[in-house]
Amino acid sequence: MTAQLARVIDYETTGTPEDEAAEIIEFGRIDVHLASRTIANPWTSLAHPRGPIPAVTKAVHHITEADVADAPEARELWEPFFEGCGQEDILVAHNAKFEQHFHAGDGRRWIDTYKVARVVWPDAPTHSNQGLRYWLDLTLDAEQAFPPHRALPDAYVTAHLFVRLLSLKAIDEMVHISKYPALLKVMNFGKHRGMTFEAAPLDYLDWIRDVSELDEDTKFTARYWAAKRRKVAA
Repeated sequence: MTAQLARVIDYETTGTPEDEAAEIIEFGRIDVHLASRTIANPWTSLAHPRGPIPAVTKAVHHITEADVADAPEARELWEPFFEGCGQEDILVAHNAKFEQHFHAGDGRRWIDTYKVARVVWPDAPTHSNQGLRYWLDLTLDAEQAFPPHRALPDAYVTAHLFVRLLSLKAIDEMVHISKYPALLKVMNFGKHRGMTFEAAPLDYLDWIRDVSELDEDTKFTARYWAAKRRKVAA
């Protein structure tokens, strides 16, 4: 069956996926109906964690232990969170690797608006959802988009970013892009800082790909451009 909707999701947590005990403390989701590209059906809930909320994460989302004291546990919220989202429908998130760490989506397809935005707008000054919001001058309801770094407002902003991407890329193409690491444009490190990957020396791209301990997006981009340039030169 063809997807009828895209469910745009966002979590606020007690830490990052690298933190062994990180937990979800706020769920947010909103739907984009693909035929009409309308945005509707918002839902959000706080969740009571088993452990503490570190000060460093409170400084981002400002959710405290008092806020979640009477909230249900996360395990009680998965059913309402996915209610109305069919197996053929699509999950959307900005930097979806974060959300996928906490729930793989039960086999649903994913679109990562961060990765797609990297391909569609490589020259954007930033690829955060809030940065793209202002760079693209998205028309938003200010109350629904505020405050940033809360689950439902961030999902709302990402939903509008996704609708803009729908006018430029097909669903299947966005799903395909989202399966791979992000394709970067400019190196922000090392002796060639500020140079595009496309223009970097081939031996440096090979070093990034084969020897460096840089992140997967950087290594993927180096591998992509090294292979493409050698193919053109052949």
